[in-house]
Amino acid sequence: MRTGLIAQKLGMTRMFDDSGRHVPVTVLKVDGCQVVSVQTEEKNGYVSLQLGAGAKRPKNVTKPVRGHYAKAKVEPKAKLVEFRVSPDAVLAVGAELSATHFVPGQYVDVSGVTIGKGFAGAMKRWNFGGLRASHGVSVSHRSHGSTGQCQDPGKVFKGKKMAGHMGARNQTSQNLQVVAVDEDQGLIFVRGAVPGARKGWVKIFDAVKKALPEGAPFPAALLEKKSKAAAKPEEKKEGSKSADAEAVEAVEDVKTPEAAEEAKTEDAPAAEKPAAETAKEEKTEDKKQD
Repeated sequence: MRTGLIAQKLGMTRMFDDSGRHVPVTVLKVDGCQVVSVQTEEKNGYVSLQLGAGAKRPKNVTKPVRGHYAKAKVEPKAKLVEFRVSPDAVLAVGAELSATHFVPGQYVDVSGVTIGKGFAGAMKRWNFGGLRASHGVSVSHRSHGSTGQCQDPGKVFKGKKMAGHMGARNQTSQNLQVVAVDEDQGLIFVRGAVPGARKGWVKIFDAVKKALPEGAPFPAALLEKKSKAAAKPEEKKEGSKSADAEAVEAVEDVKTPEAAEEAKTEDAPAAEKPAAETAKEEKTEDKKQD
């Protein structure tokens, strides 16, 4: 059994499949989903992974929780969730999961907190028809009507559908198909609606009623950390010139026409000098022969 992911609901849009039909999808963003803690059978009596996602300012985190993150060497997270896993699917603390943990075509279950509606009446909360709109009903058209019986039992049974608080409850949508995955931006496109408001946190895990596809990574799809050698710039070799120095030398090599003429005049005497010396030497040799 693999771990799930923590994602943030960005909203809904649509995509087009190969046949040209549009598919309504919910966009879920996986941002900084890391393993914060590992529960083992020997220490805790069960096996699970505690994941954290998002970012939170350290000043807004209490000292005990801050120490919990410091022990794992992980930055404070905005959301913490625990996922039960099998012993062979345990990950190392600090490992960061990728959106490719789920593959296109796979079915997933998404759990979140529904949008809160506040105190709602029986018609909105339970889809009651209400009372008559005229003839005999006075200012109670949307009431739920009678709620009890007679002297026996003389009470209202628990669970009676009445007015009350609506929404803001945990809900799981099962068997939602993954349409596409964007690894670079950490986006997962799920077909259909997902419980929760925009920018709300949801949990994504493998569908309970569907088989895991063969292409799904096990135990998880992790983001590769950039090596220090790749992050550091290449060290300059001894005696090698920088790009700026080479550019300056190239500019110095470019001469104006006036400077070129001056250089020619300076070079001309130097070129004629050997010829004059040879002429003097010939004259001295002639005098010696005479």
